Amino acid sequence: MSFSLYDAVVPSNLQVLGAVDGLLDKAAAFCAEQGKTEAELIDTRLAPDMLPFGYQVKSCAVHSVGGIEGVRAGSFSPDRSAWPTDFAGLHAIVQTAIASLKAMDREAFDALADCDTQFAFGENTLPFTGANFLLSFSQPNFYFHATTAYAILRAQGVQLGKRDFMGIPRIKR
Repeated sequence: MSFSLYDAVVPSNLQVLGAVDGLLDKAAAFCAEQGKTEAELIDTRLAPDMLPFGYQVKSCAVHSVGGIEGVRAGSFSPDRSAWPTDFAGLHAIVQTAIASLKAMDREAFDALADCDTQFAFGENTLPFTGANFLLSFSQPNFYFHATTAYAILRAQGVQLGKRDFMGIPRIKR
């Protein structure tokens, strides 16, 4: 069996995005139980110098399907736009990313491996191949933001376990 760029990126992104979508359900239930507003939890930060939960969730989509779109375009810049202030809006972002990933064509995705891709942030740029950008920049960012979203919820008292982060493993059938 050959292992492709698609195999290294898309299935794991789908698995973790599904888990992040589940985190949103648990966060909504927690808010209802604790009498918190959705915006309160969505604006919660793990540390004062970190961006809040809503940004972390949005960034999971940005560094999955958004990273792939950046490779296709030849350039990726961080999306610093506002994130939804309700769980329905965050669900929509995550579910749109899931649908986009499920629609990816394996061959077209694998053809992105050698595409010239630059990361652009202000005046700074970093050159990558498509594969190196996805595997060494976008994927670590994806996991960072998913982990931070999980950690914010845990720090607030949302009852979560490791399985909530991992989602549904891709077991042999």
